[in-house]
Amino acid sequence: MKKSDFDYPLPPELIAQAPLARRSASRLLLVPTAPAAFSDHVFSELPALLEPGDLLVFNDTRVIPARLFGAKSTGGRVEILIERLLEEDCARAQLGVSKSPKQGARIQLDAGGEAEVLGRDGEFYRLRFHLGEPLDAYLERVGRLPLPPYIQREPDEEDLERYQTVFARETGAVAAPTAGLHFDPALLEALAARGVEFGHVTLHVGAGTFQPVRVDDLADHVMHAERLHVDAALVGQVARVRAAGGRVIAVGTTVVRALETAMQPSPENPDGELRPYAGESRLFIVPGYRIRAVDAMITNFHLPESTLLMMVSAFAGRDRVFAAYAHAVAARYRFFSYGDAMLLFPDPGATRQ
Repeated sequence: MKKSDFDYPLPPELIAQAPLARRSASRLLLVPTAPAAFSDHVFSELPALLEPGDLLVFNDTRVIPARLFGAKSTGGRVEILIERLLEEDCARAQLGVSKSPKQGARIQLDAGGEAEVLGRDGEFYRLRFHLGEPLDAYLERVGRLPLPPYIQREPDEEDLERYQTVFARETGAVAAPTAGLHFDPALLEALAARGVEFGHVTLHVGAGTFQPVRVDDLADHVMHAERLHVDAALVGQVARVRAAGGRVIAVGTTVVRALETAMQPSPENPDGELRPYAGESRLFIVPGYRIRAVDAMITNFHLPESTLLMMVSAFAGRDRVFAAYAHAVAARYRFFSYGDAMLLFPDPGATRQ
């Protein structure tokens, strides 16, 4: 299977550059199981598209203001994108710099303090920060929000609120789980009144989510690692909902990745059941992989040739997904992080074992 199998034409003006005034005012494309037709909705109509007893699973990660700026001792400018907070005021980060700094180099930060280069692992550097305050507090005070590179403007005050979900609580991501951005308190109340249940996983979206697939043969692609936690309460909730005939609906590809990782067969889990899990995932889901954890998915529209588009195609079938994308382009939907969404049902032959 080739990366180029997942390319599609997208007019650049359809890439959303800012959020709408109201979260749930975005559009929602319903993609039922084939051969049923697509239908166009507003996201606030979601309760009418779900059934009492359904379970929406959200990713409750919170985005770190992870971008810092500074200068090397030579005067060269440095942009720091923190990918992961480590112990003792250290971090794993990408550096935007004209010449790679060596181990022991110091970066003077524009907002005060400095970062010391401890070493390098591929595209990531390990940094120790000397700040006079904890690194997480420093970032919350002076860090810049790392908007995706296809949003061609600097973040502003509105982004500090709108590039977080309303249920974000576990700090650690450098990108938002964007399917969750459409939910506001009024919509959550309407869903609860409908009898829809809520559950949560945590998957900290890493900087690798912005990196393109650099090989054409997908068998050669190495997926970036992301930290996640699926707890026993969610596992029990899924089992109870399924036993009662309800559906498990992932809010975003990150939820699918978290649940599928927690179902990977192992000596401790030979039958591949959903079990509590805390650790990392490099799970790469492409067509041919059977997604078993969820019965439907809410997701935004993803970049051409991206691993997220490949996952969605594994769930609903590549031809069905590309037909939905063509419909969305023709209907002038808004794409990517601040764009519109799909409620996607599976290809029966590609999902449940």
